[in-house]
This record gives sequence, C-alpha cells and structure tokens, in this order.
Amino acid sequence: MTNVHHPSPVDGPSPLTGCPAHPGAVRMHTEELQADPAELYRRLRQDHGAVAPILLDGDIPAWLVLGYRELHRVTSDPTLFARDSRRWHAWEHIPADWPLMPFVGYRPTMLFAEGAEHERRAEAMFDALASVDQFELRAESERVADELIDVFAGSGRAELVADYASQVPIRVVTRLFGLAPDTAVAIQRDTVEMVTANDGSVAAYQRVHDRMVTLMAEVRRNPGMPGIPAQMAAHRAALTDEEIVNDLIGTVYASHQSTTDWIGNALGLMLTDERFAVTMAGGRRSIGQALNEVLWENTPVPAFIGRWAAEDTILGGQRIKKGDCLVLGLAAANADPSVRPDFRADASGNQAHMSFSHGEHSCPVPARELAEVISMTAIEVLLDRLPDVVLAVSPEELVWRSSVWLRGIAALPVEFTPALG
Repeated sequence: MTNVHHPSPVDGPSPLTGCPAHPGAVRMHTEELQADPAELYRRLRQDHGAVAPILLDGDIPAWLVLGYRELHRVTSDPTLFARDSRRWHAWEHIPADWPLMPFVGYRPTMLFAEGAEHERRAEAMFDALASVDQFELRAESERVADELIDVFAGSGRAELVADYASQVPIRVVTRLFGLAPDTAVAIQRDTVEMVTANDGSVAAYQRVHDRMVTLMAEVRRNPGMPGIPAQMAAHRAALTDEEIVNDLIGTVYASHQSTTDWIGNALGLMLTDERFAVTMAGGRRSIGQALNEVLWENTPVPAFIGRWAAEDTILGGQRIKKGDCLVLGLAAANADPSVRPDFRADASGNQAHMSFSHGEHSCPVPARELAEVISMTAIEVLLDRLPDVVLAVSPEELVWRSSVWLRGIAALPVEFTPALG
C-alpha cells in the first residue's frame, strides 16, 4: 500500500476561500503552456508582476513565483516558505487520485523534512551521492552509451530521444542503485508516467515504491552490496528502510526525466543552432556551453511544487496567506528580464540560473555533478561515434513536450553515415 496520502494539516484545516482563486488566476494545464511557455510567463509577469495567481489540475489555486529575486527569497527562507505539505489548507478539496499527489502527498522523505530533520536526511543523501566515483561513473556512462549506439549505428538513422537520451540516465542510475539491467526498462516507464502527472501517476508511483522496498530488503540481507542504497543504509544518520525507500524514489524521479531532457534539449540545440555547427565533431567546450544554455533557455524542470506559507506575508506585491501553496517558477525566473543572459553576446559562462532551485532544498551539489557527468558523456560519446550526425527533419518540425513540470524535445530524428560491421 502506497505511503503517499492526504496529510493531516500541521495547524488544522482552513477553508479554500483564503486561496488566490480570483478571476485573474490562470489555468496552467492548458495548450498555451505547451505552445509557448515563454509568452505565457511574459503575460503573467505583465498582468500580475513577479508572483501570479494560478490554477493547478482540478482548478486548485496556488501562486506561481515568476521573479528571480522573489524565487531567491522564497528558497532562501525555509522558515517562512516551508516544505512540509501538511501546512496546505486545501487538503479537504483534493481527491486521493489527484495527478499531483506523488509530488505533494506528505511522506517521510527529505523533500518534505524541515529543520534538523532535513539536515539529518540531506546529509545521508549528500554523502551517498558523493561516494560515487566520478571516473567510474563516466566509464559506466560510456559503456551504456556505447551499448545503445551499437543498436542503431549500422542503420544510418535513429530517434535520439527514445533510442538514446531517455535510455542513458535510467540505465546508469539503476546500476548505481545495484539494480539488475532489466529493471531499468520498467522503472523508466513508471517514472515517465509518474512525472507527467496524468491519471496513472499514482499507480506508477506505487510500482516504483514497491521495487524500492524489494531493493532495500535485498540490501538488508546483503549489507556489503555496492551502490547508493547500501551507502544510505550504513550511514550514521541511522535511516529507517521507509526513509531510504522514499528518498530513493525522490532520487529516481528527480534524476531520470530531467537528465533525459537535459541531454535531449542540448542535442537539439547543437543540431539546430549554427553557433554549435562548427564544433559538432566533438568540441568539448561547445557541449558544456550547450548544457548550460539549455538550463537557462529550456530547462527540463520549468516549475516545481512547492512551498507552503507558514505565516501571512507579502511577496512580489501579493498577499500570501498562511497555508497557501507556492509553485517555484524556475523557467520563469530564468526568463526574468532583469537577469536573463544574452548567449549570443558570449554569456556562456553565466551559471546563475535557478534550474537546480536554490537554498537548502535545492538539488544537492553531488546530484548536479552526477547528472552533468552522465549528460556530458552521453553527448560526447554520440558525437565521437557519429561525427556527421544531422537532423533528419527541419528544426520547425521538432515538437516540444511541455507541461507545467517538464519540458523536453519529444523526438529527435537524425541521419548519419552507417557504421561498418
């Protein structure tokens, strides 16, 4: 039975009428977001300023933090803008099968922990991720990349999202977990369904949860097993199996689709932008530039839910009530005119983006480093193996898979000289 559930509010329920559901609130789950998210953010900023009233699935009201400074303030003050979702005053209005339940239903994970408890949980995860040898990680990423390229290298054609970008991260991460290779396919399918927040997301979460429970039982039977779960089990924080399982699930869904889209979006940039054409034969600096630019321009995680106001406050000129939900508009903050870099004016070294969030609940530094190693290696190996790879369709035909929570190129059909025997 899943441990994602309707929380009991920290301070007791209060009516939904205190939320920002007024005529100006914008439904985020619309075709407008799919078609042109940058224009939607621009319009919201114009109409409402740095913080805009929005409606989530089922017309559940929340606030979208659009401004860079405002997002920095929210993520820098965990006391006022807290992470424990039980603070939300809207729980009585949210159905058990709400598509966003895997992201907001309270469970004992470091994602929802606060204060000293968060420090304890985060230390264990930080140390486990930091224990991964980056040279070994690169070698493993190269092996996975070569295995995948071997499948299509002789054909002269491939679809780089389905055949490659979506395969590399989950295969590497599951191996870091000590899971069998055939488990990667099932976990990949479930994590994609889980993070797309559709009607099957709760069931997908349950399947991933059950696999992690099985994995932890194996770790306890074999304490000398290699991998991140065993590192967490042996950590001085003395985590329970339930705590580890929940943190492993968070690691899987935070790493798989976001890294997939980081790779895919960077490949898309390099295959369509003339600034990268002259170094497509494998210039390592251009790959790093592409990966950084994607985090600014088309970040894989455009928004994250969320924070909950611990007290009444003012943010970006809006009255935020105690218990209100705030969605972190990471892509919108990156597009804030006050900070947005001009990459055609050689701003490639600017890494002040909010794509990894900020503050104590941001993506842990070791996790960022591991994702970058996997992404960089995947692109390098592809360009080394297929140096004349080109897009098989016009750039205008590429379709973006956009939602409030994810943004990635849906497919990258390419052509190249077939490899011999």
